[in-house]
Amino acid sequence: MLSLRSILSNCHPDITQEWKYRLPFFYLKGKMFCYLWMDKKTTHPYIGFTDGGQMEHPSLIQGDRKRMKILLIDPNNDIPLNLLKKVLNEALALRS
Repeated sequence: MLSLRSILSNCHPDITQEWKYRLPFFYLKGKMFCYLWMDKKTTHPYIGFTDGGQMEHPSLIQGDRKRMKILLIDPNNDIPLNLLKKVLNEALALRS
């Protein structure tokens, strides 16, 4: 989780961190961008993207969510940095 936090914090200079709804949220230029949380069933961490409904990356999971999509991270493997960068770039492109 700390590595994910560091990656998200450093992916854009305008990202700030705040607590909202008891979750660690990341804001981009004052607007909600993404958050970190753990899946209740698998206990795997994931990144939830607030504009996920507009994102088309095949690794994102919508589930029952209307607006957000998540990117599950397997804690037993290395963080997939290339995948994470692609998804983050897609999310950042929606905000520019």
